[in-house]
Amino acid sequence: MNNLKIATVQFENKSGDKAYNLSVIENLTQKAAQSGAKVIAFHECSITGYTFARNLSKAQMLDLAEFIPDGPSIEKLKEIAEKYDVAVLAGLFEKDADEHLYKAYVCVDKNGLVAKYRKLHPFINPCLTPGDQYCVFELYGWKCGILICYDNNVIENVRATALLGAQIIFMPHVTMCTPSTRPGAGFVDAQLWENREADPTSLRLEFDGMKGRDWLMKWLPARAYDNAVYAVFSNPIGMDDDQLKNGCSMILDPFGDVIAECRTLGDDFVTATLTPEKLTQAGGFRYIKARRPDLYRDIIGQSHRSEQKVVWLEGDNIK
Repeated sequence: MNNLKIATVQFENKSGDKAYNLSVIENLTQKAAQSGAKVIAFHECSITGYTFARNLSKAQMLDLAEFIPDGPSIEKLKEIAEKYDVAVLAGLFEKDADEHLYKAYVCVDKNGLVAKYRKLHPFINPCLTPGDQYCVFELYGWKCGILICYDNNVIENVRATALLGAQIIFMPHVTMCTPSTRPGAGFVDAQLWENREADPTSLRLEFDGMKGRDWLMKWLPARAYDNAVYAVFSNPIGMDDDQLKNGCSMILDPFGDVIAECRTLGDDFVTATLTPEKLTQAGGFRYIKARRPDLYRDIIGQSHRSEQKVVWLEGDNIK
């Protein structure tokens, strides 16, 4: 297993404009490939847009969604991957022949679809069907997994993916800057984004405070540290429908350290070189070996009805 250079991206997507979003994906893939990256990761629903889907009917969702791997967006990703000789990861809404809808995230290289994952805990639209399996696949000799946004907040999902062999977990998100019962949470005023060139400081204070990065850093490093994995976090920046997002796409190593992070107030990417030695040097590697599943197998596996409540969606007009 050799060192692997990965890029994580942030960009401002346009709702429902797949042609535009794919053009940005191609542009940033080209730049990341020129910097030496072999894998480029984009955010959740980076192809389709995300937050606007909360107001779509099932018919509208079916029109937006695509079949995988036969849809046009996967074909375009394959074209991009082949052109720049890289692997590209991006998100979109998926439909199947029975008109089930999913939140999907794919990995595509020059040969086509490498992996597809369906979000286990979708919520942006009531027509979405939860995924029912984890995803671990090989990329350039590394074992990789995918968990989308909310999936990473359920810690068992990250541990399960690591126990299935994942050394890198791609964590595409559309997150932060929304109301919550957590102190300090809330929306960020869109006017700050519009005025970012004249007053970047006021925007950065909101983006980096408890509405944004400070909250993320309460838990994201722990996911990497506890499981001795590289975490590749990707998140949009700018307006996603009527909500402002703060980007800060980053890569964390198995020690839980941020080794690369987007810090500009616009479309951007950063790269980091992943080294296999850290996988076994990190404390999480030893702690996983020290587990005592005989003590908690029946506790963790006991019967439970999954409940999911998203505070900022309350009161939305979901059709």
